[in-house]
Amino acid sequence: MGGADKARIRIGGATMLDRVLTRLAPQCRRLVLNAAGDAARFADTGLPVILDAVPDYAGPLAGILAALDWAASETPEIAWVASAPSDCPFLPPDLVARLHQARSEAGAQLACAASLGRRHPVVGLWAVALREDLRRALTQEGMRKVDQWTARYPLGVAEWPAAPVDPFFNVNTPEEAAAADRIAARHPEL
Repeated sequence: MGGADKARIRIGGATMLDRVLTRLAPQCRRLVLNAAGDAARFADTGLPVILDAVPDYAGPLAGILAALDWAASETPEIAWVASAPSDCPFLPPDLVARLHQARSEAGAQLACAASLGRRHPVVGLWAVALREDLRRALTQEGMRKVDQWTARYPLGVAEWPAAPVDPFFNVNTPEEAAAADRIAARHPEL
């Protein structure tokens, strides 16, 4: 992305981070940001910013672990953490409810979103009770792949239609950012 902070790229007049926070706020009791690098860059959000629980950028699982640890410490009454990356600007308004439904129907402690027949493992729901298992996988086994870790447990999968837009459209290039901006212009409801 040319060195730009991807979360701050504007799509449809708002940053991707703002779009994600706006979508998740009514679905979650609390919001927290996970950051690799300088946490101060998110001070303007007014949200707690937690750093990865495992050093040397261990990938998304380290961020999930940081969120699970934060929930256990700061909100011990919360048993579930929902996660979404900041580069998915069109998240669905029923994300958390549908993840809980998929988890419940599967009798699972984890759930992830899917669209177009493809799972989006970072868009998920995580049982806080699994945090020590995740910590072991990261620190003792060197595990880094989300799918590899979630495969150890029953997993609920919530499938969304990709029309009119894939709600998990992911922005990783300037071309994808431009495409997302065009989508936002055509679909302001998103």
